[in-house]
Amino acid sequence: MAIVGERAVVCGASMAGLLAARVLSDFYRSVTVVERDVLPGEVAQRRGVPQGRHLHQLLRPGATTLESFFPGLFDELLAAGANVVDDPSLGYVKVGRHALTQRGPFAKPDELKAYSVSRPLLEARVRERVRTLPNVTLVHGCDVVEPVLDSKDRITAVRVARRGDGREHEMPADLVVDATGRAGRTPAFLRAHGFPVPTERRYAVDLTYASQWLRLPDGALPETVVVVAPTLERPTGGGLLSYEAGSSVLTMIGVAGERLASGLPGLLQTAAECLPARIVDALRAAEPMGEVVTQHYPTSVWRRYDEVNGLPDGLLVLGDAVCSFNPVYGQGMTSAALQATVLRRCLTEAGGDDLGRRYFRAAAKRLAPLWQANRLNDFAVWPTTGWRAAPQRLVNWYTDKLAAAAADDIVLAEAFMRMVNLLDTPAALLRPSLTMRVVSGNRRRA
Repeated sequence: MAIVGERAVVCGASMAGLLAARVLSDFYRSVTVVERDVLPGEVAQRRGVPQGRHLHQLLRPGATTLESFFPGLFDELLAAGANVVDDPSLGYVKVGRHALTQRGPFAKPDELKAYSVSRPLLEARVRERVRTLPNVTLVHGCDVVEPVLDSKDRITAVRVARRGDGREHEMPADLVVDATGRAGRTPAFLRAHGFPVPTERRYAVDLTYASQWLRLPDGALPETVVVVAPTLERPTGGGLLSYEAGSSVLTMIGVAGERLASGLPGLLQTAAECLPARIVDALRAAEPMGEVVTQHYPTSVWRRYDEVNGLPDGLLVLGDAVCSFNPVYGQGMTSAALQATVLRRCLTEAGGDDLGRRYFRAAAKRLAPLWQANRLNDFAVWPTTGWRAAPQRLVNWYTDKLAAAAADDIVLAEAFMRMVNLLDTPAALLRPSLTMRVVSGNRRRA
């Protein structure tokens, strides 16, 4: 690929930052990733990725992108103990009152193949791959203070401070990518230097989630994936994923302000209210690994950089720093992967010319369907009144009828899972061929 610049600096060694570095390594002579945490040399949780302590799933488009960036990555993960889920019998998914059928097979099983791997293991393997790139350097234990501008409002460097002693120095850069997550400082930097600041599209989620890592008894459960969605009537839900080295993680959630009971006994009590007895029995027989970890997520936020004119040249933003989704849907890493794919396409098509405007607008087109689907899903379980109550009832009525039919119909179950995995939009569930199956399935049940 053609070289478009000398030096790029990526702020943050999150999955978004690592994927950005992988893309930029093909177009810049040197790429430096600056991370505030001291990066572990082995597979381990780290402070800068609190989400890694909770249930984590890489959706199919994200897995496909990672495999294209790092060929053979998932063979390595499987060798390290990750699980592959490619059969309906390996997953228990309950939507409302109905569990989707576990009798298969799917018509296109390869497109729904999922890898159950913990965030620490996945990030460690991706980080190792990025470290081996000859023109990429990882610098950790440093804070990015802010980019440096020249007289023409073009970024020429980034100021970095060592966390140990606070000493600052400048790193020359033709391009700076903010991948520091939801708390990214780019809006504050723009405001301080007189640039327009992106508007924020946001809505309340008021989500609480708590997780416990477990070691289940051998053979306790045939499923490696368990998911129970919350409903308007029952604002709790949760999931269980089997990871490498015999570990599993149980995550229970409370939406629309619902708070969870504290500690492992409270977590298991919430699980007993949502999950089948056989699964709860396996959880009670499991060995806890560490303590229960609780987190709160107040709002989903999309910073509309694509709507801003006059941003400084040489500045991009990627990952949660652009759009932070409700973590319940497991879309964060996949969203970052899709944005990295957009960045690669923009650099391939026209190099660095007008890169910021082209990238932000192209990324927004990929983010819009995810945002709309999240908004719809959250709308379905958030108490509402007035004119919104009627469309909410309609959405929930059709979802219930779809799930009821999908309890016996593998075609409908596959269609639902394709939507969850971002392979199809929610509108695909309204195709005439599927709605007819919903009608006939409910007639049979009646």
